[in-house]
Amino acid sequence: MNGRLLRVTAAVALSLVLALSLSGNLDAMNWPCDNAVLTRNFGSNDRGNPVLGMVFSGDTEVLAAEKGEVIFSRAKNDTVSRLPSPLGSWTALDHGDGLISIYSRYADEDRAFTQVEKSQPIARSGISGWSDQRGFYFVVYDRRERRWINPAMLITPTRESRPPQIVSVELRDAQGLSMLSRSLTQGRYSVQVNAIIPSVVRGSLLAPQKIVCSINGAEAGSLNLEAVSARDGVLMVSRNGLVPAKQVYAAFPAFETAEIFLSRGQATLEIIVQDIDGNSRSSVSRLFVN
Repeated sequence: MNGRLLRVTAAVALSLVLALSLSGNLDAMNWPCDNAVLTRNFGSNDRGNPVLGMVFSGDTEVLAAEKGEVIFSRAKNDTVSRLPSPLGSWTALDHGDGLISIYSRYADEDRAFTQVEKSQPIARSGISGWSDQRGFYFVVYDRRERRWINPAMLITPTRESRPPQIVSVELRDAQGLSMLSRSLTQGRYSVQVNAIIPSVVRGSLLAPQKIVCSINGAEAGSLNLEAVSARDGVLMVSRNGLVPAKQVYAAFPAFETAEIFLSRGQATLEIIVQDIDGNSRSSVSRLFVN
């Protein structure tokens, strides 16, 4: 394992500890279902927008990931608001210290409760809101920091052993033209990486947890899909600091991982992609710049 990968692994481990401490203890949340299929995970590129939680498909009970207090519950046909809700039927649980979990797009059911225990059934998967297949949508939100948290940071991991896949790496110039396969000229480029987590489910688009870009051994950009923040109504993601999510996700289905300046001569571009379990994949390209 090289030095850069060690630093990546250490950063992920530290971030995991920090994320778990948000709930006031280090007990991991449970999965919000037993047998549904994860078809979209946190940070996935959904046609230019980040997925802010986990999208499950299938017929299953929706379970409370952690014990908590019900602070809101809405049926899809509620008439309190005349506007349709993209979440359809949904319930929000308060777990203390500003951390809440939201379960949505499930079937309408008459389940009245104010407190729930960990793994208690709270609904049944279904079709409501902005969904076209049976399932539900699970989100974890930190009200104090005004950010959505990657649920995989808080849930007991599944211990996936297959490494991520790097589908493509492109350099795009100011005009948006792909330049990786051409003779490069000195200048600025955006690095766009299409990377996914392998899935046995056709049509699933699962995002990695981290993408690191290095030029000649020096880190040029690091995209962390651990949280998405809200600043003045704009979604922000962590890429060497906070940047607008629209910038990172505009290159659907890829992620804009870094902005680099290439000087004349030879350069080595390295991409390291890592999932939440620490599995990694790397790609190295030799560049010739005129």
